[in-house]
Amino acid sequence: MNGQTLMTGESPANPLESLICEIIAENGPISLERYMTLALAHPAHGYYRSQAPFGAAGDFITAPEISQMFGELIGVWCVEVWRAMGAPVPFRLVELGPGRGVLMADLLRAAKVSSAFRAALDRDLIEVDLVETSEILRETQRRTLQGCGAPLAWRARADDVPEGAAIFIANEFFDCLPVRHFVRGADGWRERLVGLDHGGKLCFGLAPEPEQGFDPAGETGDVIEICSPAVRLMESLAARISGRGGALLAFDYGYDYGDARRGETLQALRRHNFADPLRDPGKSDLTAHVDFGGLARAARESGAFAFGPLAQGEWLMRMGIAERAGALRSRAKPEQAASIDSALERLTGAGLRSVGETHMAKLFKVLAVTPAGFAPPPGFEGLRQGMKNEDEALI
Repeated sequence: MNGQTLMTGESPANPLESLICEIIAENGPISLERYMTLALAHPAHGYYRSQAPFGAAGDFITAPEISQMFGELIGVWCVEVWRAMGAPVPFRLVELGPGRGVLMADLLRAAKVSSAFRAALDRDLIEVDLVETSEILRETQRRTLQGCGAPLAWRARADDVPEGAAIFIANEFFDCLPVRHFVRGADGWRERLVGLDHGGKLCFGLAPEPEQGFDPAGETGDVIEICSPAVRLMESLAARISGRGGALLAFDYGYDYGDARRGETLQALRRHNFADPLRDPGKSDLTAHVDFGGLARAARESGAFAFGPLAQGEWLMRMGIAERAGALRSRAKPEQAASIDSALERLTGAGLRSVGETHMAKLFKVLAVTPAGFAPPPGFEGLRQGMKNEDEALI
């Protein structure tokens, strides 16, 4: 294909790889965004339609799988935000990409500390919507949430969630939305495409012509990564929250603020190891770092408030995870106490002399979105909307 080949897939073609190769052979190279969409969401062979990715036996472990404390604190957060909204009923709890259902199960259990919230659950006034496309994961979620005390409904898209006030939870959801790459050359920015090498294998290359109307400053070899689906989704959710009431709490690994789009972050994960993103499409998880600055701007431009992002470890400490760990430890056997301490360290860096930028506590960020005029929600106290802190403006 035209442009520089960066890497090639070497494995024998699987059904999805064969299909993608046929599409390219017939119509020419495709965008990275389209490739990721096919690899992750193809109806029959896409990763999230055909795999069970979570947990030790899967490809990666998320925070809810590490400790029940994570989902419990989100449950407390939901109750407090619900109260601040005036405790509306009926009301919807929505999770985007609920994994195995562990986070929602822990959330609902902890949320029952509020008698009013529990009463609304018991009267089916709080409805839970799970935005999930995978039938494999939907079945797992049904088993996990059996007897949770709330009516459950599964939706294919966030836009399918019925009208009304709602709190949206998104843990490691935005990172799996597809991205586009643009590479700076001597004559402008060219889009990175997926095509075929001389042996008929998938490879990366560049569009034959520069992208028209796209001319940010940059040096030869620079890469800009853009996730338009994430921005569009945030615009839609923020507009709904602004107009109908509710909130959004999003956790993901990604950038804070600054020129976040510089550089490529696409990665493939398979069995807890990095893999070639062009090898065996549909068999590995494809993700990219989340541009939290871009999401916050999209929320504000849609009429909502955006708080944060904060480092996940800081937010969890603000929410009282150390105290919760202490309460669990006081009733635990020695081996259970060690597990609690290990989880606390992994989630927050507690007990470590220093916490690097790649540690989960700092690499993962938390962003909250509320209607305009809303006070800083739990964990974000002392932060003004549109500010990292009282003195520093967000871009």
